Amino acid sequence: MKKNFFSSVLVLLFLFFMSACATAVRTTGSTDARIEGTAKAEDLSKYRPKFDLPAGATGTNTGSTAAATAIPTNHVNTKVAALMDTLANMNKSIRFAQGYRILAYTGMERKTALDLRAEIVARLPDEPVYPQYKQPTWRVKVGDYFSRIEAQQVLLRIKDLAPNAMIVVDQINVK
Repeated sequence: MKKNFFSSVLVLLFLFFMSACATAVRTTGSTDARIEGTAKAEDLSKYRPKFDLPAGATGTNTGSTAAATAIPTNHVNTKVAALMDTLANMNKSIRFAQGYRILAYTGMERKTALDLRAEIVARLPDEPVYPQYKQPTWRVKVGDYFSRIEAQQVLLRIKDLAPNAMIVVDQINVK
């Protein structure tokens, strides 16, 4: 019974799709327009709303070709400039932000941490390197990055020095 039901449903779906493909589309317009591939556009201007302009204004409804110009009455440029200066000064006072650093080493050996720091500084002299000691663990973190992509690019450059290095979310210094 299930086999007959499913086969009849499949046959009905097939017939439905085939009949949808077989219907012809009727076009309106002249035979010449259908042959050329263009149809005459219907004039809809009689359905468009028409508005009267105030006295003294010129526009397309009065037959003139000049468009009415708008005159600004409230200038806010000075207020916006003052707010932008305030925001710029506030942004200059920001010293820290959430960002990314590369955790190059975590361990208990001070000499290993400082040697790795020296190797990273030799390879990447422009990147800041932060050795941290929280008893009993040494950590060496590299860089201040706003995006993970920037950190990933530097991580690939030091991967041979620190194979277990990884990107961590940290509070970074803003320059």
